Amino acid sequence: MTIHRIRLLGDPVLRARSEPITKPRSTAVRVILDDMRETLRDWQARFGTGRGIAAPQIGAPVRMVYCELDQPWALINPEIVDIGNQDFEVWDDCFSFPNLLVRVSRAHRLRVRYQDTKGEWHEDDLEGDRAELIQHELDHLDGVLAVDRPHGLDPFCLREEWHRLHGPDGRYGPPEDRSTSYATPLPGLL
Repeated sequence: MTIHRIRLLGDPVLRARSEPITKPRSTAVRVILDDMRETLRDWQARFGTGRGIAAPQIGAPVRMVYCELDQPWALINPEIVDIGNQDFEVWDDCFSFPNLLVRVSRAHRLRVRYQDTKGEWHEDDLEGDRAELIQHELDHLDGVLAVDRPHGLDPFCLREEWHRLHGPDGRYGPPEDRSTSYATPLPGLL
């Protein structure tokens, strides 16, 4: 297991479309997955943040995402197969541009299809901050970053200034919507 340096905005691997994984049970997949887990946990230990990481962020241009929410969750060849018709705003941050936040609009609900490390297919319905996280990570697999999806007026903010203005509880939506972990969905914007 290796802790990798996170690839930063400007690194060409972040802009490449990742290749599908043909052998989910392979040793190579297990090694990449272990490295993603260790790199995410190292980031969490050093900075106290981070829920997920995409393989391109450690330099592996393959379609794999690793998240730590209630439990560890590996998604191989993930794809969104259904998306709700309501969106919400979120101040998105990313390991690949750690000092910048970008206001984006994300679907409030979605269904994701993926393989596990045994090669078995699964589908999960997600909403709110979990749906936002998966959209963010799957964008990485297509070479898309949050900086490509700015929403609204003045959608960029340096982290230090953002914390001064919004505090730790303001990531999801405008201040009046901070009563929940994510903003009330906005009418469909797509």
